[in-house]
Amino acid sequence: MSVRLLLSCGEASGDLYAGALTRELRALDPSLTIAGLGGPQFEAAGGRLIDDYRDIAVTGLTEAIAKVPRSFGALRRLVAAARAERPDALIVIDSPDFNFRLAPQIKKLGVPVIYYISPQIWAWRPRRLNTIRRFADRVLVIFPFEEAIYREGGVPVEFVGHPLVDLSAPSTTRERFLTSHGLSASAPTVAVLPGSRPNEVSRILPDLVASAGPIRAQIPDAQFVVARAPDLPDRLFEPVKRVATAIAVVEGDTNTVLASADVALTASGTATVQTALHDTPMVIVYRLSPMTYRLGKRLVNVSTVGMVNVIAGELVVPELIQDAFTPDAVAREAISMLTDRARAARIREGLARVRAKLGGPGASRRAALAIMRVVKAESRRESAPRA
Repeated sequence: MSVRLLLSCGEASGDLYAGALTRELRALDPSLTIAGLGGPQFEAAGGRLIDDYRDIAVTGLTEAIAKVPRSFGALRRLVAAARAERPDALIVIDSPDFNFRLAPQIKKLGVPVIYYISPQIWAWRPRRLNTIRRFADRVLVIFPFEEAIYREGGVPVEFVGHPLVDLSAPSTTRERFLTSHGLSASAPTVAVLPGSRPNEVSRILPDLVASAGPIRAQIPDAQFVVARAPDLPDRLFEPVKRVATAIAVVEGDTNTVLASADVALTASGTATVQTALHDTPMVIVYRLSPMTYRLGKRLVNVSTVGMVNVIAGELVVPELIQDAFTPDAVAREAISMLTDRARAARIREGLARVRAKLGGPGASRRAALAIMRVVKAESRRESAPRA
């Protein structure tokens, strides 16, 4: 009988990793079937959508309230699917708010649970480790320092490396890319990455776009490329139309945007790691609702929020969070990186240290092999004669 897997991811980065993982799983076992909560990347790789994460994705504690009914509907559909046809394993990818509710219910059905790309317990709410210990048969981590945290916490863990190492190739050269969008291949180019969720784009993009004016005042030939995540409404990008400067919006090709840029202005999150992989100096920004920020600040255990700075263990690139995030502040940092070659070089040295900690190529394959080992071990356990 072929292996059946259930998968759950709740955001764009998780969908990207789910797609890469699904391709590797199906390469290992072409008869394998996998279904669950995902998006276009998961589906394109051969996964069957039980529900679509784009209907429930949101950032922030207070913002999530409006999505609760829809989220519980997705939860019920996944549990019903597992009861109707018991999977050989559940794979949950990040998204702890959703997956911490799903995993225990699937675990009760006798299904092993594998947490791939676990939540950042080292950054905030460390007691979640106790919850993970109760339901996870294996945790697959993408940062080397995470392995010791889980092992010391009594959770079976394996470091597989970061899947973005294999997923960050540009689609074409800088010259071809920029000229195809009506821009100059020789002009200073600023990438703008406002995030992938509607609520974060609405809070972040207007001020990033507004920074173009003061940047151009100091660097007249500067040009801008906005990396637009797929499936976002056009209204979110209205601020771009109000900027009378060299600016293009490119959907679904973030790696080429970053590979073609001299500096990136990026929302905090997975995109900062993606930017580091392209050796692009960056300014990290973020803004939440005031209430979410006040609540979250009490729970955070790290002095930096940008993933590249956390991985480095030092402030490699500047962070402008909440009230510190203004168009003028963003412009000052970007201008400095574009004009101060020594500073840009120091940042690139720091980014190289970050890349060295992400593991070599093949993370998705290593994750797939680890998952299949769990499935096979469970199969042997179930088929063993009982005393």
